Amino acid sequence: MTTDQSTRDHSARSDWEARIGLASGEAFGGDAPELPAPGGLEAVAGGSQVTLTWEPVAGAIGYLLHVSDTGPEGPWAELDHLSGDVRSVPHPPYADTTGTPGRERWYRVQSMSDVHVGGPLSEPVPATPGHDAGPVTVRVGERVGPLARPWRPMIGSEHLSHTVSTDTTGGRAIGEELSAALRAAHDELGVESVRAHAILCDDLGVYREVDGEPVHDFSGVDRVYDHVRSLGLYPVVEVSYMPHDLASDPSQTVFDYRAIISPPKDWQRWYDLVRDLTAHLLERYGDEVVEKWSFEVWNEANLEVFWSGTPAEYLRLYDVTADAVRSVDERLVVGGPSSAASGWCEELLAHAGRTGSPVDFLSTHTYGSPPLDFRPMLERHGRAGTPIWWTEWGVTPTHFNEVSDAVFSGTFLLRGMASAMDRIEALSYWVVSDHFEELGRPPALLHGGFGLRTVGELRKPRWWALALLERLGEHRLEVTYEGDGGGSLVESVAAVDDDGSIGVLVWNATLDQGKAAGHAPLDRDVVVEVSDLRPGTTYAVIEERVDADHADLAGTWHRMREEGQAWPTEEQWEVLRRADRLEQEVSTAVADEDGVLRLRATLPMPSFALLTLREAPG
Repeated sequence: MTTDQSTRDHSARSDWEARIGLASGEAFGGDAPELPAPGGLEAVAGGSQVTLTWEPVAGAIGYLLHVSDTGPEGPWAELDHLSGDVRSVPHPPYADTTGTPGRERWYRVQSMSDVHVGGPLSEPVPATPGHDAGPVTVRVGERVGPLARPWRPMIGSEHLSHTVSTDTTGGRAIGEELSAALRAAHDELGVESVRAHAILCDDLGVYREVDGEPVHDFSGVDRVYDHVRSLGLYPVVEVSYMPHDLASDPSQTVFDYRAIISPPKDWQRWYDLVRDLTAHLLERYGDEVVEKWSFEVWNEANLEVFWSGTPAEYLRLYDVTADAVRSVDERLVVGGPSSAASGWCEELLAHAGRTGSPVDFLSTHTYGSPPLDFRPMLERHGRAGTPIWWTEWGVTPTHFNEVSDAVFSGTFLLRGMASAMDRIEALSYWVVSDHFEELGRPPALLHGGFGLRTVGELRKPRWWALALLERLGEHRLEVTYEGDGGGSLVESVAAVDDDGSIGVLVWNATLDQGKAAGHAPLDRDVVVEVSDLRPGTTYAVIEERVDADHADLAGTWHRMREEGQAWPTEEQWEVLRRADRLEQEVSTAVADEDGVLRLRATLPMPSFALLTLREAPG
């Protein structure tokens, strides 16, 4: 890395850290109501955890838990699982692992109609987590419908010009490896589209002014979109950021690559640019732009670091951009607000209700928690059935955070995807690869990067989590739980294929990132009971697991690296590649006279395992 590059990286990171928490304006409209407190709050104590359940409230997009360590009179504080982002959760149950065994704690819960609008707190209830963990039973029964796959619609990526870069990081070819990661997402995970920032930035040369007149040049866009299509993916066209010559204040930038976050100096010229780009894409790629592509207006304008204008100017940007896209073809799909921390959804829907602007999908972001449930908000605005796209989601919003490389992040991903099934159309993990340069290029192999895959194309636990989900069969099976943290700490998704093979994906996870490195008191002995089988039938059982001793890339690397070593030697790369796989442990089991097969496993926290059952021949 050159001195100039290092200086830019430090400057971009310092600017980001100084401004990332600053809103670009207050919540500015909408009519989200104050909802009543949930009833039926129960707190069931287990070993080092308390499982909380409550009755859902009509109109709630989520719930915010509050705790008191001194008694029912308080003081009360929001229960913080250290997500660094939204603390609300979409539904019960919730396993609180932040308390102290043997010490009483009190709980209350609050209904949220918007991320900023909460109602009164429920009546308080107490619980005291114990010291000793009990077993968990996971029961797998009959078919309940098709298995939803919210990871398939899209995945996140660094800006797409990075896919054709000829530079290297850690001695590895950036464009080649980022492209390989995207191709693998399509081939191995079933992903259909890729979302990235900065298609209008000046590195692709889309807009300049000559003698005061606009010049549009889409050859750079063609180059990267042709490449994306060659990987089997369709683009989500995030309409951002502002070209230098069109910006009202080009000094307002973000990231190491200095993306301009300013409103346009001329709204008509912005309209013309978006219209001409859309028309060009339709002419070049044909009806697939209508059928498979989509247009998202900007990125996280509710944060100052991404939008130097006002909230009202963002709404104007939305209207003008959506109008420009739709002027080319009324069938084109456009939406937003692509906001941080679940914000501005209420405001955009209220605004669009007044102006008639299209919102073909509602998009927002969150980190560190399962996505909230925006169906009640859409219903309230007369838009029931509008697709909900979480176009960014991940374990942490923080760059260079070691949790991104940990097994914990894989269990987090499983919990979020399971929560999203059948209620969210797209849950897009941010991002596919550690070839990522927002705040500077990767300084080391494992540096807490957002990617599912490393520089060098090694799979992190989060990749394995998605890969195992994708391998599940088409028909979802009913799962019920019993025991200490069953359904809140230990969870499962199970499915059967048309050939009769059964997959049971089970994990042990807390949202509490204070225990991301593991916490032995939360380990659980689990019995998996699979029913509705032919009595006396022998099954081959294949177990594949990810934990501190299996498929944990970070553990493997840290055991072999020298103190302070950033990148592997060629010999170490070979060792890491050989370890970049899931080991299979094969055994047999027999269904009893009631057609039930019982499997036993110990699941550390965090860990996950896929159990595949196939009827043995003969």
